[in-house]
Amino acid sequence: QVQLVESGGGLVQPGGSLRLSCSGSGFTLDYYAVTWFRQAPGKEREGVSCISSIDGSTYYADSMQGRFVISRDNAEKMVYLQMNSLRPEDTAIYYCAVGTSFHCFLDAARGVYWGQGTQVTVSS
Repeated sequence: QVQLVESGGGLVQPGGSLRLSCSGSGFTLDYYAVTWFRQAPGKEREGVSCISSIDGSTYYADSMQGRFVISRDNAEKMVYLQMNSLRPEDTAIYYCAVGTSFHCFLDAARGVYWGQGTQVTVSS
């Protein structure tokens, strides 16, 4: 049974940092690209960052470039999202997802398996 579980969310002040974790089980995580998405209330789910499995290539949405860093530890079946310089507009539920191959994707329609999400709230 494929399962993705996110953790690490919470309440942080503007300018602060959080590290989200995504653990995978029931499949070989190192075969697949993993993408972080987020969804704020009343908004569509948007791609945040993706890391390929074939060469570790990383991709970021424009607004996250330079602030967020995605990484993976295949041995531990974990993918991380380090979020720095957080802003109130980063407040959302963050999800990790895998598709069907090692190719990266930022389109939610290509996500096949999803975690349950972890809430990130940026507020003073």
